[in-house]
Amino acid sequence: MQKRKPQSSSLVKLIVLSLLGTISMILMFLNFPLPLLPQYLKVDFSDIPALIAGLIFTPVAGIIVEGLKNLLYLVYTGAADPIGIAANFAAGIMFVVPAAMLYHKFKTTKSLVSGLFTGTAIMAIGMGVLNYFLILPAYSWFMGWETMSAQVKWVTVIAGILPFNALKGIVIAALFVPLFMKMKLWIAQKRITIT
Repeated sequence: MQKRKPQSSSLVKLIVLSLLGTISMILMFLNFPLPLLPQYLKVDFSDIPALIAGLIFTPVAGIIVEGLKNLLYLVYTGAADPIGIAANFAAGIMFVVPAAMLYHKFKTTKSLVSGLFTGTAIMAIGMGVLNYFLILPAYSWFMGWETMSAQVKWVTVIAGILPFNALKGIVIAALFVPLFMKMKLWIAQKRITIT
């Protein structure tokens, strides 16, 4: 019996991560633009299942759910926008990992809130840097556009990418904290039973 327990525990983890990844992919379709920002930048709540996975298991579980979500979305949409999917994956990791790490270190609501705001700052700055150096040039190449000048990239990052990711992180954090308060006991129970 003892030899079966690790296998069944691993199977339960795999099932939970698969379910959270699928839910996360579905949530990607429920997106909306923010006012006064470019319409192609859309907020969705697909990082919430990854946050839940990161809190129940480890930050790596959050990364796995982010990866599953984006892989499923890529397959479902037929690779229409692989650069956007890669950007979504990077943004999700930058947001989820700090939140899960800080929560696991102290296991308090305060540490989760600190982690969410740290993740928001890392995501906003990190995506600004990634967009300037990699994502915007990749879009130019992929779409066959002229290479963006440094000034155009700078304005796009400062006026669009940076505020969008900051607002996205704040919106998700504002939704997730009350949700976490309701689920805190359940998350703690799942962490004990599954691990």
